[in-house]
Amino acid sequence: MIVTVTLNAALDRTLTVPNFQAGFRHRASESLTLPGGKGVNIARALKGLGQPVIATGLAGGKTGTRIVEDLTAEGILNDFVRIRDESRTSTAIIDPTSSLQTEVNEYGPVVTSRELHAFLEKFTYIAQGADVVILAGSLPRKVKESFYRDLVAALRETDALVVLDTAGEPLRMAIKSGPGLVSPNIFEAEALVGHEFSEDDDFLQATRQLCKIGAGSGIITHAAGCYACLAGDGGRQEYYKVTMTPLDPISTVGSGDAFLAGFVSARVSGKAAGECLRYGVACGAANTQKYGAGVFDPHEVKRLLAKVKVEELSA
Repeated sequence: MIVTVTLNAALDRTLTVPNFQAGFRHRASESLTLPGGKGVNIARALKGLGQPVIATGLAGGKTGTRIVEDLTAEGILNDFVRIRDESRTSTAIIDPTSSLQTEVNEYGPVVTSRELHAFLEKFTYIAQGADVVILAGSLPRKVKESFYRDLVAALRETDALVVLDTAGEPLRMAIKSGPGLVSPNIFEAEALVGHEFSEDDDFLQATRQLCKIGAGSGIITHAAGCYACLAGDGGRQEYYKVTMTPLDPISTVGSGDAFLAGFVSARVSGKAAGECLRYGVACGAANTQKYGAGVFDPHEVKRLLAKVKVEELSA
């Protein structure tokens, strides 16, 4: 069983607005509303790949009620702690004429100590026996930036692979607790290590630094693929560069979440490290061909696999 944690769940609205310009009145040609937040998106993608998954986290107010009801309608097993304050709504405006994408994300609810305690009790129960636990996304207001660090530390006594996908100070603090895998995008990784990347060596050194700080394995994603430092047999580190010619995107919302779901799905299925990365990149690319985060056609993933190039590099 795979468990995804989304502490800052959202209702994600995607609006298609041709020739969108700020300051003008527009009419959307299409709209899509789905439960969201990184962990929810990952759970949706994992379910689409046929993996057993349960989504947990915090959901509040009428928005939280709709998040839970819509997840259930999608057939995604979920068990969220209900909180008083309203869960956030995020809006993505996609202009198919210019291929530009504008996102407006609310901060999210204020969470009380009692609500966090209720979540920790539920999380401790759900995580028992999990093969993989994925901690993903931002933290709500009033939640300490050390919260993910504490969750990672609490999971050390289990046999679960702990995957961390967040950014900023929560990432900086939690990576030191030793998650099995971290997967920042290029901008999040640059902020963490303190400099920009341009050459292959920049990326490889950065993935190595992720592991040196505390992660078991590190993957840095970007528009054309990823770089990875993965833990191999006997403590050996394996380095990979994975590339694919980017497709013309319909929407890039959730493509990083689809990548991580694809990688984890392949890993729990016993595939080799390079193939796990190949599968992740194909899932991320397939996600760009649909509206909705974590939404893609598994048959499209299989078609795209042949277009993904995997290179194992020396340290």
